[in-house]
Amino acid sequence: MRHHTGDSESRKRSPWGVLALVMLSGIALMKNGVDVALGPPQPAHAATLNGRFQGETFLPVPLEPLPYAPAARVRIPSLKVDAPVMDVGLDQDGWVGAPPPEEPNLAGWYQNGISPGQRGTAVIVGHVDNQTGPAVFYGLGALQRGQQIEVSRSDGRVAVFEIYGIEVFSKNDFPGARVYGDTGQPELRVITCGGGYSQTDGYDGNVVVFARMVRTVTSSP
Repeated sequence: MRHHTGDSESRKRSPWGVLALVMLSGIALMKNGVDVALGPPQPAHAATLNGRFQGETFLPVPLEPLPYAPAARVRIPSLKVDAPVMDVGLDQDGWVGAPPPEEPNLAGWYQNGISPGQRGTAVIVGHVDNQTGPAVFYGLGALQRGQQIEVSRSDGRVAVFEIYGIEVFSKNDFPGARVYGDTGQPELRVITCGGGYSQTDGYDGNVVVFARMVRTVTSSP
């Protein structure tokens, strides 16, 4: 796992820049997957944003954003996901890096963007499967509005996010501005592969979970 050492504040709060351009060009998050039984669950229509950029459940008073701190662990209680988080960046081809595929219970936080709990949109990625079977975000498409995601940070705080939408987008028409745009609140996107699958091209889409911070807690020692 890579660690942050002496990053400038401007880098810590950097906008999406290159990443947004890469995603708007239709480049997807993960390049390949493996065929697992009937495949991972896909988002139900009731869980989508129905074409709206914002969710339906705004907080009456926005929470105070947290300062910068790297992500350390992600928990999704409804899926029984409890996984460490490593830093990822962009690879030499301009793709968002993913955790090593041989580590099924490992997620990645895009370290050149927003940290979970800061104002803006933090991004956590993970594989849907690997050569041996389901991986950390295999069940992502089964999530529902109102369920929660907890992200533990390196400063001992836990940012708790409530899901307000789950959608699957084609890799050839990925709406980067919609997914990564700053809504003015601390938000989170959790992304994995999804959609159709072929042996030659892998998955043809990405499942994206949209969530907004609803509270923060201090993690137990």
